[in-house]
Amino acid sequence: MQDPIVKIEKLSHRYTNSWAIRDINMEIGRSGIVGLLGSNGAGKSTTMNILCGALNQTEGNVFINGINMREHPERAKQEIGFLPQNPPLYMDLTVDEYLYYCAGLRRMPDQKVDEAVKDAKLRCGIDHFGHRLLRNLSGGYRQRVGIAQAIVHKPKLVVLDEPTNGLDPNQIIEVRALIKDIARDRAVIFSSHILSEIQLLCKEIKMIESGRIVFADTMDAFNNYVEPHSVLIHFENPPSASELQQVQGVTKVDYLTERQVRVYFSGDQEITERLVTASVQYGWRLREISLDKTALDEIFKQLSTQKK
Repeated sequence: MQDPIVKIEKLSHRYTNSWAIRDINMEIGRSGIVGLLGSNGAGKSTTMNILCGALNQTEGNVFINGINMREHPERAKQEIGFLPQNPPLYMDLTVDEYLYYCAGLRRMPDQKVDEAVKDAKLRCGIDHFGHRLLRNLSGGYRQRVGIAQAIVHKPKLVVLDEPTNGLDPNQIIEVRALIKDIARDRAVIFSSHILSEIQLLCKEIKMIESGRIVFADTMDAFNNYVEPHSVLIHFENPPSASELQQVQGVTKVDYLTERQVRVYFSGDQEITERLVTASVQYGWRLREISLDKTALDEIFKQLSTQKK
């Protein structure tokens, strides 16, 4: 097994009298997308700032590709590409000027810069915008430029803080696809407080709450924290709870109003078809059915209250 690209040992940081994070231990492999999840103020930003070398920790160690960030910060930072929540763009520069500037900041050898900038633009889908001013780009393309600066020096680790924040639905889909492509040959840390984004992109999750790791496992394991899955249904002629529980796969029924019901089921993907069929057969007059989108939020609340 390969050594992890990131290894964090007993990481703690204190602002004045309070601890922002306490005893964080974490390892991240060399490829794929790892979700860093947590509510606002949970300690995500502090952890990322220390991980990227922007903040010196109070206690503990961070190793990037085996390099101690505290002892050899310049060498460690060469392995990292970072996109903060607000991309660090200079709006009066063109895309090419900006990416050449970022390559220079990363101390890339002059003979490698042209090819590196060209490759980053092509990978991020901005190769035809080289001479455009950043201020004239849409939000989605500015975000692509921000990602391009994070990968221009070909780092082994890319850290993205809320990279889809503020984008429209089409732009979000495009950026998701780009992140998946980047993660094929390097590790990506995707930080967010939006559960659905983490669910769609990540196969592994590290969750920080109140400054501590409260969950570290696969996305599948995270989803298992939901008791059962559930759907919301509106009936014009609602059946009794016992009648609904006769439908194969239904495990529990809660009436929210006289006609609106939350139906829990045991992960069966055909449950909606069975409920519709039963409604037609027994005259329940089903008018609306939808997946209960609060499921992941319930997991989040449950894990947020744990103490480790």
